[in-house]
Order: sequence, then structure tokens, then C-alpha cells
Amino acid sequence: MTVLEMLAVAAAGLAAGSINAVVGSGTLVTFPVLLATGLPPVTATVTNTLGLVPGSVSGAVGYRRELAGQRGLVLRLLPASALGALSGAVLLLHLPAAAFEAVVPALVGLAVVLVAVQPLLSRRLAARRTAAGTSAPRPRGWRLTGLVGAAYATGTYGGYFAASQGVLQIGLFGLLLAEPLQRLNAIKNVLTSTVNAVAALAYVVVATDRVDWTAAALVAAGSVVGGTVGARYGRRLPAAVLRTAIVVLGCVAIGVLVTR
Repeated sequence: MTVLEMLAVAAAGLAAGSINAVVGSGTLVTFPVLLATGLPPVTATVTNTLGLVPGSVSGAVGYRRELAGQRGLVLRLLPASALGALSGAVLLLHLPAAAFEAVVPALVGLAVVLVAVQPLLSRRLAARRTAAGTSAPRPRGWRLTGLVGAAYATGTYGGYFAASQGVLQIGLFGLLLAEPLQRLNAIKNVLTSTVNAVAALAYVVVATDRVDWTAAALVAAGSVVGGTVGARYGRRLPAAVLRTAIVVLGCVAIGVLVTR
């Protein structure tokens, strides 16, 4: 890897860390850059996941205020996310890439639609609760089951191909939780960091030969700074701006995935 390539990988990690903290889809920056340095697709995916772990953690820490009152829910969702990450790692290492990547654009498209229509759905649900004289329910019963299922599904997706897992999480969780977008984003950051960490550990244990450690270290160095910066400024964004950013990046993700 040349000096110029090393700088490009570190810069991509910085951008990805910022994007992941605010929205998700940072992999769409790092993955193409890693491929451009000559890494095979699976090696690039494994290396990218490992490198983005520190940035995911720094982004989650930056959103700690928005996690107030959500500890119980997050602790219930973490095991499902971790199990999903292991499932995704197994798929990546044992199945042809085309088998899963064929449905990725459709999944991201669904997430974009869910994020876009979530305010309308939330207003309708709130109106029904007001008419019935009830407040926003704590997730339990079928809602909690749906959240756990969503955490496992998005964890599997993230363990296999990390791009836009945050978009999927916000889209699905937004339908099941009566929470502002920034608080949903805080949950997303914790679960995404868990998925990345578990998947990365699995790769290191069973596929060490597929990790480019130099590239992973460069992505990690950039992403840690990017995650901190992204959380600092991203949490101040109005919900409408953040939602627009999610939809735009989701659409870009679909374009990149379809034309790859």
C-alpha cells in the first residue's frame, strides 16, 4: 500500500466514522476505497468492519445523553443484535457474496421508505392514542417482539455487509417506538457498535488471514475521530435535516449497490 493509498484509507475512515454516527452508511465510503487499494471484496468487508469498531463506539458515547431512560430497552436488544452479527459473519465466510448482496438494494430501499413515512405514521398513532385517552406505550408484547426481531435481522445484515444497517435500524425502530429521531439514532449507534464489534471478533478468530491489519488500523484511526466529530455535531441537527440526510444517503447507497 502506497503512502497516498494509506492517506486515502485514513480519510475514508474519518468520513465513515462521521457518517455512521449521524446516519449510517459510512461503509459506502470505506468499502470502495479499500477495493481501490487492491483488496478482494471479502477481505475489504472484513477489514472494514474491524476498522469501524472504534468509530462506532465513539459515536455511541457521543450520543449518551439521548440514551437516557432507554437502558432497559437497549439491554433487551443487545443480545439479538450480537446473535445477528454472528449469523451475518457466518454467512459472509461461507456463502457466495452474490447470494445476499442481490437483496441488499431492496432492503435499503425499504429502510428509506420507512424513514420517510415514519413522521406520518407516528402522527397517526399519536392521534389514535389521544383519541383513546392513552399515552405512548412502553414497548412490550408484539412491539417488543418486533423490536427484538428487527435487532436480529439488522444485526445479521450488518454482520454480513455493514452498509446502511443504521438506515434499516432507524426505519424499523421508528415504526415500533414513539421516540424522537435523535433518540432512535442513539439506540442505533449502540446496536451498530455491538454488531461491528461482535462480527469483527468473529472474523479475527476464524478468518485472521482475511484481515489487512494495516488498512484496518488506518480505518480505525480515522473512524475514531470521525465518530466523535459526527456525534458532537450530528446530535444538534433538527429531525427534518437528519431524516433528509438518511433518505439521501439511503438513495445513494442503492445507486452504489446496484451499479457495483
